Amino acid sequence: MTEVVLTPNTEIDIKIEADVIKPDEFAGKSKEEIEQLIVWQGPDKLPLKNFFDVKGQGGSSAEETSIVIKGDVARVKMIGAEMTAGKITIQGSIGLKVGAEMKGGEIVVEGDADSWAGTEMKGGLLHVKGNTVDHLGCAYRGSWKGMTGGRIVVDGNAQSQIGGGLTGGEIIVNGNAENFCGIRQSGGLIVIRGNAIRAIGAEMSGGTIVVEGHITNFTPGMQYEDEQYDLCFEDIECGGVFKRFTGDFAISKKPKGILYAGKEANLEL
Repeated sequence: MTEVVLTPNTEIDIKIEADVIKPDEFAGKSKEEIEQLIVWQGPDKLPLKNFFDVKGQGGSSAEETSIVIKGDVARVKMIGAEMTAGKITIQGSIGLKVGAEMKGGEIVVEGDADSWAGTEMKGGLLHVKGNTVDHLGCAYRGSWKGMTGGRIVVDGNAQSQIGGGLTGGEIIVNGNAENFCGIRQSGGLIVIRGNAIRAIGAEMSGGTIVVEGHITNFTPGMQYEDEQYDLCFEDIECGGVFKRFTGDFAISKKPKGILYAGKEANLEL
C-alpha cells in the first residue's frame, strides 16, 4: 500500500470537519492535491495544509492507500466518514464521528475516540485501542436504524447507548459499558466483556447482547429462559456459564432479542 502521512502543524481551536481524510479522497492524488483538499472550520472552507503537513501521495486506488496521522486529532471530526476501502491509522486520540457511515476498509485509533464513533456503520473494521464515549455504532438523532454491518472493537470502556438501533454487524467492548446498551436493537451482536449499568437491551426486538460482567440494574422486560455454556459467534468466543433471557417484553409480545448475562457475575438474576 502507498502511505500518506499527516502531521498536525497547528493548535486547533474551533473544531474542524475533515471527512476528506480517507483513502477514497486521497487515492490518485499528488501531495500538492491532497494539501488543497477542503475542510470546514465553522463557516469557513480551508485547505487541509492549514492544519496538517502532508508527506507522500495517494495510491492508485482506495484499496492501495494507507493514511497515517501522527499525533492527537481530538478536535478533528468525521475522519474516515463513508470510506469504502484502504486503511487509516491514528496515532493518538480522535474527535467526533470517526468512521461514521463507513462501508469498508480499516480504521485503527491508538488513543481514545469521542462520541458517535462508527455511527450507522455499514462495513469494514473500526478498532479503538483506548476508550470511547457515547453512541458507539448508534443511529443518528431521529433515525431508527443504526449500524447495519462491519465490526467495531473497543479495547477499553464505552459509555451510553452502544449500538442504539443496531440491525447488523458486531460491536465488541473489552471493558465496561454504561447505560442503554443495545437500545432498540433489532439485529447484530454486542459483546461487553466487562460490567454494564442499566437498561441493557431496552426496547430490543432482535439481535444478541452478551454481558460477561455484572449488570447493576437489570432491564425488567427481560424473561429468563435457561443457561448456556461457552458461547461462540463465528470467531467471537465468550467462555463460561451464561443466563439466557429474551426480550424486551415491555414493547412486544413475541420479541426475538437475546441477552446473555454471565452467571457468576449475576447470581441474583
